[in-house]
Order: sequence, then C-alpha cells, then structure tokens
Amino acid sequence: MARYTGPRLRISRRLRTPVFGPSKYLDRKDYPPGQHGQSRRRKATDYALALMEKQKLRFYYGLMEKQFRGVYEKAIRRRGVTGEIMLQILETRLDNIVYSLGFGYSRAQARQMVTHGHVLVNGSRVSTPSYVIKEGDKISMKDTDKSRHLADKNLEYSTSRNVPDWLSLDKDAYEGVVERIPTRDDIQPIANEQAIVEFYSR
Repeated sequence: MARYTGPRLRISRRLRTPVFGPSKYLDRKDYPPGQHGQSRRRKATDYALALMEKQKLRFYYGLMEKQFRGVYEKAIRRRGVTGEIMLQILETRLDNIVYSLGFGYSRAQARQMVTHGHVLVNGSRVSTPSYVIKEGDKISMKDTDKSRHLADKNLEYSTSRNVPDWLSLDKDAYEGVVERIPTRDDIQPIANEQAIVEFYSR
C-alpha cells in the first residue's frame, strides 16, 4: 500500500495549512520551510496556487498522486458538480469513515486498521482503504478483543472530534451507519475543490 512517509511538518509549512492535523510548532513557524522561508517571495502564479490546493487535499486524505488523480477521473464520469462529487468520494472512502467515526485517531491509523482486517462492512471484512461506502452501509469493528480494545482507545482519544451529521455511531456496539451521502456543506473541505478541478482540466 503506497503512502507518504516523508516529513509531515515540512509539508504543512510549505502549504501553510495543518494537513496532517493541528501542530503547535506550525503555529509558531507559519512560514515556508528552508533558510529562505521568511524572506519575501514572488507572487504565486495561478498554476502554483491551484497546485497548492490540490496538494492540500491530497495530503489531507493521505493519497498518492496516482490515487488522487483516479478520484478526479471517477468524479468527472458522474453526473453533477465535479468538485462536490470528488469530495464525496474522498469522504466516503472506508478509511476516512473509520476515522470520522472515531475508531481511528488519524486517517493513517484508520487506513492501517482497515488493511489489518479490524473493520467490517455490513458484517464482512473489507481490507481495502479506498472502498467507497454507500448510504445505509454499516461499518463495525471485528468482534475480537484486539480490535475492540484498539477502538476503545481511539474513541477515548477522539472525544474532541464530533461525528459528522451524516453518520451515526453506536459506541457500545462498536458500529456506525452511513445515514446519507454528505453534501458540500457537510464536508467543509480544507482546500478549494474548484481550483483542483481546473488544475486537472488544463
């Protein structure tokens, strides 16, 4: 499974956005990395700004470039607003839903939980993080001490995060349900999705 393993804080500083989660260090150094990070820079071109928006969303969801491009290509084949559909595909990935429910304390850990077989979809094990969940699907933790202990620890860690309105969570049963597909207003993306669509359609 391909994933980014490089320096995370450096990426967040370059994009000037906490794409890997909040960081006190990022708050203290809110300028780009490198010895010239604080010096004046030329105004970014439209292409550079669109590229930055694309990188923000890609790193936020933990996808490699080929995977992210695939999401865009799926979105343009569907009827509707391409940017919103792209966000819906990203939000309804299994690894993101495991994170949103609080079973994983980060998207990276949620992805690992899926690949290690801790997660069930409608009672069947699914080990593909990019598996797209549909309305009405039930996501649950495997009925083993190891899987549920991991979920308990992460649910406690994730109490500061609210479960999205389009999901429902039953902590006692270790399961969540997709009540509906999220809308653009539900998602509140970290980047401008329209700029990303324009970037790929050049």
